Amino acid sequence: MKVLLSLSLVVLALFAASLLVGPAGLSVGDSLAALFRGEGDAIVLVMREIRLPRALLGAMVGAVLGLSGAAMQGYLRNPLAEPGIIGISSSSALGAVLALQTGVAAMLPLALPLAALSGAGIAVLLILALAGPRGGAMALILAGIAISALAGALTSLVLNLSSNPFAAMEIVFWMMGSLADRSMQHVWLAAPFMAAGCALLLTIGRSLDALTLGEDAAASMGISLVRLRWQLVVGTALAVGASVAVAGAVGFVGLVVPHLVRPLVGARPSRLLPASALGGAAMVLAADVAVRLVAPDQDLKLGVLTALIGAPFFLHLIWRLRGAEA
Repeated sequence: MKVLLSLSLVVLALFAASLLVGPAGLSVGDSLAALFRGEGDAIVLVMREIRLPRALLGAMVGAVLGLSGAAMQGYLRNPLAEPGIIGISSSSALGAVLALQTGVAAMLPLALPLAALSGAGIAVLLILALAGPRGGAMALILAGIAISALAGALTSLVLNLSSNPFAAMEIVFWMMGSLADRSMQHVWLAAPFMAAGCALLLTIGRSLDALTLGEDAAASMGISLVRLRWQLVVGTALAVGASVAVAGAVGFVGLVVPHLVRPLVGARPSRLLPASALGGAAMVLAADVAVRLVAPDQDLKLGVLTALIGAPFFLHLIWRLRGAEA
């Protein structure tokens, strides 16, 4: 409980920092007056239409990525697992890329996130069809890898055949991941899907606790492995699909955060899930504040910074696992 309270306070502090840090150089007093009392037309626009949606999405995206990563690691019992392993992220990205390439995203403001959500939905149907109604963890991994590879290849094909250099550049920038230029429309669009996905994932904590003893032991304790897999896949698709739809590809959060908070709460998935959600929100908020401070004039992408942080951690984790097996 103390860990969750501490993480919540960290998230609140970073959320406040996300609201107050920006290139406009507004004072704290003016920013808070504009946000809560609506004083100052231009400042109100900056606070309520630019910074507030960005801060909300930062917390939401980080929470669902951290939660999904912890759930995936618990189900697969693999510390290297993360949400992208079942192909949801790449399929969502493919849907968004198609919307950008065809020009639909330019005609309809919400076409891009809706296309990304559609890609996630198609990926779920393909995963469940390929893995079979009673397929185990290995079948799920293989189906996810196949779908991820296919979606990645199709995305590369779209870029390769693109005759519009501006569309190709927009696709590349979007795939880097960012929270810039988002509005409350994006928040309201993503929130229901993220809430539904988080609700499904948070309810499987006790089932994941039982699964740590093995599938046979979990089944003997009355855990329905088929239902558990459905909840995991659908919950991850709703949460991560909505995240990719509004923020693009923000990698390594789902992999890194569970490892950072696991020493604080122990190895029980039921305790790790909410802690990872808070840790993910803190990490993405901190990274988004950092991109505004490190290179305010260069539009450094959020996904680039999380990858720069996460990739060395991933290599360190592999090195530790290699040492443990030696």
